[in-house]
Amino acid sequence: MNLTIELDREEDGRWIAETLELPGVMCYGQTRDEAISNAERLAIEVIADRIAHGELPSSSLGVSFTIPDEQLASQ
Repeated sequence: MNLTIELDREEDGRWIAETLELPGVMCYGQTRDEAISNAERLAIEVIADRIAHGELPSSSLGVSFTIPDEQLASQ
């Protein structure tokens, strides 16, 4: 399962990271890295929960995350 993380910075300086392929997986962080880490952790928890409830096959545990290059450049 390949997941894309989209980043944005709020007016108050907090970062928000959203996993596009899993609606609702959106996390804040005081830093960009913290927001990314929080979103990755939540995405894995959501996938594990869906596997536990039979909504996804166990092969879905093979997860990789991508952050678009243009998102990495904007800090």
